[in-house]
Amino acid sequence: MPMQPWFSDAKLGIFIHYGIYAVDGVPESWSFYTGQVPHEQYMRQLDGFTASKYDPKAWAELFARVGAKYAVLTARHHDGVALWGTEQGDLNVVRHTPAGHDLVAGYADALREQGLKVGLYYSHSDWNHPDYASTVHTDPPNEEVAGNRYASAEPGKENSEAWARFLAYRNAQVGELVEHFRPDLLWFDGEWERSEEQWKLRELAEEILAGNPDTVLNARMLSYGDYATPEQGVPLQAPDGPWELCLTVNDSWGYQHHDNNQKSVRQLVRYFAETIGMGGNLLLDVGPKEDGTIPAEQVERLEGLGGWIAKHCGAVYGTVAGLPAGHHYGPSTLSADRRTLYLICFDSPRETIALRGLRTPVRRVSVVGSGTELGHEVIGGLGEVPGVQWIDAPKGADVDEYATVLAVELDGELDLYRGAGRD
Repeated sequence: MPMQPWFSDAKLGIFIHYGIYAVDGVPESWSFYTGQVPHEQYMRQLDGFTASKYDPKAWAELFARVGAKYAVLTARHHDGVALWGTEQGDLNVVRHTPAGHDLVAGYADALREQGLKVGLYYSHSDWNHPDYASTVHTDPPNEEVAGNRYASAEPGKENSEAWARFLAYRNAQVGELVEHFRPDLLWFDGEWERSEEQWKLRELAEEILAGNPDTVLNARMLSYGDYATPEQGVPLQAPDGPWELCLTVNDSWGYQHHDNNQKSVRQLVRYFAETIGMGGNLLLDVGPKEDGTIPAEQVERLEGLGGWIAKHCGAVYGTVAGLPAGHHYGPSTLSADRRTLYLICFDSPRETIALRGLRTPVRRVSVVGSGTELGHEVIGGLGEVPGVQWIDAPKGADVDEYATVLAVELDGELDLYRGAGRD
């Protein structure tokens, strides 16, 4: 299926890691897998998960206000605890927590009311399912995958019938998500614990697309994924095709009360600008508390980033990846008609800004947000090698607190010189 066009122009999505792990503020699922906390203690968090202030409409209003176009909620993490009343197995927040109701339906409805695309996270792996650790990866990527009791069978104790039961359970749960909530995007995880053939991903993809052929699938569907999902660091080279950067506001995916290392708004603007300048989306993660409220510090960061996006929306939406490295000291985006370059300057520009290798004549340069026009001239050049386009630096109120953006309107489509100069 062709990639859905909404994805590449979304630019910003919100990742929401919400589950019972927020009760004690421990790493989601991993804390019992690695032995950080005993399994019994981890599962006792079911008794404290109230979702008492869960307001998906408030979430959706916030996400829309900050300029996000989609969100992804952890419908079921590696711990196997489903946020909806699944009929597959018994481990879900409807039956076993004080929350007592489906948390996915209201989320999906609220996002659609705000015009946002609905994403659901689902882990292939389930470290609580009795049939999950019934086989082992045919070529395990590390000793943890090969030997962890929650993930893999002990040598000589593989059980193909149990593994078939697990796949039937997984497929049925994914089928419930598709049928009941019709997500625009399914964000899979946990794929490293089995091979593509063991997961039977071709069959799973066919079932998903038969139910909703417009569903976007991430790369953790391996050969059947639509886009790449690097985590926690802007790649130095953009992945081939559509992609998104998954990034936490602090250092944790889910809520951890001791993690106060929130990224600044300026840092988030930089991550965002660098990502869209390379043609990707930023999927920015927040971790709600067990009651369903997003920590105030994270709301503040989202609103700060959203304020910058609103001011510079013309340089964000309806654009594609900008200039290759070396033409401008900073990221850039390019309008879809390839006639306007948007140069992003993280530091306060001094005297002039250089734009190198530009063959297309410049009609006008202005500051995005204020409209102030800036002087510009070409100096130098020889034969086919263009001179440098020098742009007067903006001053005073035209310099943005986080990143200043200049709109360079071209007299024709962008044409760049990429050669080595005259011999």
